Amino acid sequence: MDEMQEKIAGEITLSDSPGSVMKKWRELFGITQVELAKVIKISASTISDYESNRRMSPGVGVIRRFVEALFAIDESKGGGIKQSLEKFSGEKKTESPAYMIHDFVAPISGVDLNRIIEGKVVASPNYLDSVKLFGYTKLDSLRVILELSPSEYPMLFGSTTERAFIFEHVSTGRSPMVVIRVAPIKPKVVIIHNITNIDKLAIKIAQIEKIPLLTTKLSLDEVESRLNKI
Repeated sequence: MDEMQEKIAGEITLSDSPGSVMKKWRELFGITQVELAKVIKISASTISDYESNRRMSPGVGVIRRFVEALFAIDESKGGGIKQSLEKFSGEKKTESPAYMIHDFVAPISGVDLNRIIEGKVVASPNYLDSVKLFGYTKLDSLRVILELSPSEYPMLFGSTTERAFIFEHVSTGRSPMVVIRVAPIKPKVVIIHNITNIDKLAIKIAQIEKIPLLTTKLSLDEVESRLNKI
């Protein structure tokens, strides 16, 4: 196994809910249980039992075959997910007060995210139910704009682009949405914290980019507490 595969295998092994982590990675790779079962040579129902934690935690051998199968199937489809993971993991990671990255143990829908944060959808509501999120990044809007260079922007996504951006210290919402508009990689959902009147241009950009734009009046500590339980 290469370094990336070992990292995923280690995350599954050390998790309190290994089945949920297996499901997260399978869905991140866009692979069905049936596809995976054919390669691993176990039944799709067995994979379902592992992912729902109805079956005892998989052993090291099963985890190894599971991870190797993910990459083998991805390779047969052109290797797009592996290339994306390599791109992000290859970026130099530094601790920064400008942003904080958190990955979920199990993916959630955009609708569930909005419910959890008691959000209000202000743009692109029709795309919310089709979004699947694997984590979030909390960003200090002003510091990100002033301190991060364009080459550092991919670091905000961690290991996947399937995430929500949560912006704090925002006055109108225009600046972060303008940055997203010109950036080559986009988050799947944008959350603006504690703001009532969103700038019309910010809403327009969200509509053009087909990105659900949400607001919440919960404290950031409460938002993080709720999302970090996922």
